[in-house]
Amino acid sequence: MRLLEFVMDTRIIPVRARIQAVQAALVARGWHALLVPSADPHLSEYLPGRWQAREWLSGFTGSMGTLVVTVDRALLFADSRYWVQAEAELAGSGIELERVATGGSTAHVDWLAAHTPRGGTVAVDGRVLALATARALREALERSGATLRSDVDLIDEVWSGRPALPGAPVYEHVAPHASTPRADKLAAVRAAMRERGATHHFVSSVDDVAWVTNLRGSDVDYNPVFLAHLLVESERATLFVDAGKVDAALAARLAADGIAIAPYAGAGDALAALGAGDTLLVDPRRITLGLRERASACRVVEATNPSTLAKSRKTDAEAAQVREAMIEDGVAMCAFYAWFEQALARGERITEITVDDKLSAERAKRAGFVGLSFPVIAGFNANGAMPHYRATPATDAAIQGNGLLLIDSGGQYLGGTTDITRVWPVGRVGAAIRRDVTLVLRGTIALSRARFPRGTLSPMLDALARAPLWEHGLDYGHGTGHGVGYFLNVHEGPQSFSKAIPTADMALQPGMITSIEPGLYRAGRWGVRIENLVLAVPAPADDAADGDDFGDFLAFETLTLCPIDTRSLERSLLRADEIAWLDAYHATVRERLEPRLAGDARDWLLARTQPL
Repeated sequence: MRLLEFVMDTRIIPVRARIQAVQAALVARGWHALLVPSADPHLSEYLPGRWQAREWLSGFTGSMGTLVVTVDRALLFADSRYWVQAEAELAGSGIELERVATGGSTAHVDWLAAHTPRGGTVAVDGRVLALATARALREALERSGATLRSDVDLIDEVWSGRPALPGAPVYEHVAPHASTPRADKLAAVRAAMRERGATHHFVSSVDDVAWVTNLRGSDVDYNPVFLAHLLVESERATLFVDAGKVDAALAARLAADGIAIAPYAGAGDALAALGAGDTLLVDPRRITLGLRERASACRVVEATNPSTLAKSRKTDAEAAQVREAMIEDGVAMCAFYAWFEQALARGERITEITVDDKLSAERAKRAGFVGLSFPVIAGFNANGAMPHYRATPATDAAIQGNGLLLIDSGGQYLGGTTDITRVWPVGRVGAAIRRDVTLVLRGTIALSRARFPRGTLSPMLDALARAPLWEHGLDYGHGTGHGVGYFLNVHEGPQSFSKAIPTADMALQPGMITSIEPGLYRAGRWGVRIENLVLAVPAPADDAADGDDFGDFLAFETLTLCPIDTRSLERSLLRADEIAWLDAYHATVRERLEPRLAGDARDWLLARTQPL
């Protein structure tokens, strides 16, 4: 047997055995299917080991995807960002790949409704199923004459050696980086509760808990958060967190702000203890079915978490800290790329994993750096065509010859969270690559230059970035941009640039930080994505308004500071105003980074920011 076949077998055999164990458990209970979402009790994007059941069962390592196991089949539902990756990782497992249009697709709900026999039962661990999804699934199954069981965790039955909950300590995010005291944040949350007529508010999403309390942790890879729930009342609040994660000194400071510590497992009981005289505010998109069902005796009001809206709008003090973090991040990028180009010229062997290691090491040298904000995506040629690719020893490609290298990376700093994508030519790149890179850049520029009325629903702007590609019959399968937290989750709501059907809470407001990242992917050949983070700011007055009141307008301030390589561009495809934008952006990058640089890194910056 060849080595690759042996490696595949050793990876796939456990997956087959695990799927068969689930199927045996289903048959023993007379149930038809098990739904395994990519989620934990907080509906997090990045999951602690204990809640990585979908990956453990299927072998698929992508950050999003939904697994369905029936008595005789297994299917993984994944969107276009993961199709190539999923095909490779599922090969030989017997698990079928179901291609869905978007990351927010509920195709698995429709599939289960269509394929569950009348009288059949679909099982799911309600502790990790979003309330909104649970409602849609239950209604769809009931229309088909099937039922949903959400009170049993079949994964525990088949997963021997399942990881325990993480035990890393919680720490405080302090001034000057945390410029708003938690007492003020709690007061704002309580004001929103009163507007909704709520006496209690339950917060389960870990980034909301961290923001309200000005606490941080390391329970979840890449996001500085910790596993906890928060119950806010009119005069006090309770933080449900595992014993030992909050030391006595921090507990005393929390107590001074009216926050008591209680066991993590007690959150559900606290909800069950609420009575008829209590009104509980919950966010149906940020609470699980299992927790919502515990609040059965009180009145419940459903609305977006007040903290979700508040933390999306960075204060002026936070914006200033983010600008400083962007300088630190830009300096790291310049140091890395100066080394990278010199190493290539010397003929050194560089692989995608080398890029990951070297770039991460440069970030680690910067002031205020805490960790990466997501795994580095370094994809050369065909690997760059997978939007969420991550190099492994089995896939690690040498960066040599001719082609295009895509690098998507970011850092967590005490003063902000970064996320940047650039593409770089290696050797010679042909006209087709130059055209693709230029069209994507035109999309980045178009959205970056947008002016729009305050309160515009963010998905309405998505088409601006796609239009230059649409002109040529081209498109990409992911959203154009996501909100970004303040030393919190790199993916943050409620706003996004996407094809999503807009909701009222997606309105753009001053202080929101959002990514702009159009792309274009040629499967098996190359991928292009150019990403900056932008801050929504008041637009300068325009004389064309001529004194008439058309309302407040917003514009975007580009925060990310790193050159966009011009060697991969087809200048003839750029308009004069687009060239002017790029030259002005490079002038800003040069002005802000040059004082922090010296030697090779400074020389590289000056060379890569020359006017086009």
